[in-house]
Amino acid sequence: MATPTQTRPQVRSWNSPRTRLRDPAATAGEGPSEALRRRLLGGAAVRWRDTDRRDRVLVWLVPVLVGAVAGILRFWQLDRPHALIFDETYYVKDAYSYLVSGVERAWSENANDLFVRGDMSGLLASPEYVVHPPVGKWMIAFGMELFGPASSFGWRFSAALVGTLSVMMTAWAAHRLFRSHTLAAAAGLLLAIDGHHLVLSRTGILDIFLSFWILAAFCALLLDRDDARRRLASRLGKLAGPDGRIRPTALVTGPWLGVRWWRIAASVCLGLAVGVKWSALAFIAVFGLMTVLWDAGARREAGIRAWLPAAVIRDAPLAAASILVTAGAVYLASWTGWFLSDNGFYRHWAEANPDPAWNWVPAPIRSLVHYHQEAYAFHNGLSTPHPYASSPWSWLLQGRPVSFYYTEPSGVCGVQHCSSAVLSVGNPLIWWGGTIALAVLVLLWAGRRDWRAGAILSGVAAGYLPWFFYPDRTMFAFYAVAFEPFIVLALAMMLGLMLGRPTDALARRQAGFLAVGVFVLAALVVSAYLMPIWTAEPLPYIEWRLRLWMPSWT
Repeated sequence: MATPTQTRPQVRSWNSPRTRLRDPAATAGEGPSEALRRRLLGGAAVRWRDTDRRDRVLVWLVPVLVGAVAGILRFWQLDRPHALIFDETYYVKDAYSYLVSGVERAWSENANDLFVRGDMSGLLASPEYVVHPPVGKWMIAFGMELFGPASSFGWRFSAALVGTLSVMMTAWAAHRLFRSHTLAAAAGLLLAIDGHHLVLSRTGILDIFLSFWILAAFCALLLDRDDARRRLASRLGKLAGPDGRIRPTALVTGPWLGVRWWRIAASVCLGLAVGVKWSALAFIAVFGLMTVLWDAGARREAGIRAWLPAAVIRDAPLAAASILVTAGAVYLASWTGWFLSDNGFYRHWAEANPDPAWNWVPAPIRSLVHYHQEAYAFHNGLSTPHPYASSPWSWLLQGRPVSFYYTEPSGVCGVQHCSSAVLSVGNPLIWWGGTIALAVLVLLWAGRRDWRAGAILSGVAAGYLPWFFYPDRTMFAFYAVAFEPFIVLALAMMLGLMLGRPTDALARRQAGFLAVGVFVLAALVVSAYLMPIWTAEPLPYIEWRLRLWMPSWT
């Protein structure tokens, strides 16, 4: 079973007048394409039909099993509490407004009380000004359409669904990165039981949808990486002669790799992510750079002499075009409800504010641009004090989680003084271990140029570092759910180092499995203990206090 410590293929030297594509370790009768494919893809070069039947089953069974665990935790008593908790007061009501009119409309002051009783009369005819795009609210509306707008299960259904799918995708991505069923199971299980991800998956707000589409884009790019290397091996192999050699002039820049459909799929996901929250724009930039660097690495390992200029000339322009154009088109399409409406906020701003210099731009587009300018100004100036606001410095350590809900019902927990809470705090073992793992991955990427470490760090960097550029902005720790799957993947990679190589001594491997097993078991115990304050389960007040391990959790 492979682990993250497996040896990377060595880059071949191309000094002879004519270059041989055949790998010296190639089996008899193996063509140049197959040899190069094996060198570029490593374990991924084995065709699906040629893999062991047990492996074929486990590749899908492991994500399904951890997904089942995640689904039980996320859907169990999902309608508790039957109240609009934290920012559900905005996004759930906006989602209902979408079902009625396709845009956000204003609500009366007592709308929350009416809404939870199933009375929608608080919805007004006037438009409401909001600063987040429509995709996440449309996804919330999907569950409300299925189960009814008055159902708290319905307005949280989509969040629980994509939270469960995110766990499955994380397990799949872990196997794709590490070629280990053990690490895939560990990654999926750790995300499934973490309270931070669990709370966001059980709440009808936007951030879990942002995390989902970002993770989906990352998985699509992993598939694109392998597909690009297969194409490169195949097209170079076709240029080889009967002796497996190719003239050096043909290896100056290498072939063009054609239209990359998995990259386009990733671009669609990124466009939907931006359609949830603008913070996904950083992922477009970072993932776009990452995929071009992967192409450069593939060309280098294939023996392309001008591998970096080739990636810049042949790969980067198409990558930029496919990502920016596709993501931009998807994002624009997400505003269809606003375009089709007559009373969307700023919908007719351009008609009321004519500008001869910009009359050539269609009025709806000018109005949408103005809407975005106003929303950007709002985000930049958002510095309202909030008791649960926190600095990004504290997010990885779970220093200041957000209390989504708290009440003190009487006599429902066996004693008079009870507490029912939803606190978006993560499992400390997972987050603190993940923070250590990030430092380990930085060393792996810097020292060994391990592309897997770089890919995981890219996801964390895109989701985390941009927040440091806005030190005065009001921010919350639950924003970290956007990059939490990458924290878990980093932790899984560190656990792989603990497991050791398949070629290590039996005693070393047994010690590694024991250490990993103890860590996962300890994380399970901690999650079981903290579960009541993640799911609004009523419990005695003193028991609630005992679960607040740090003063900043209150």
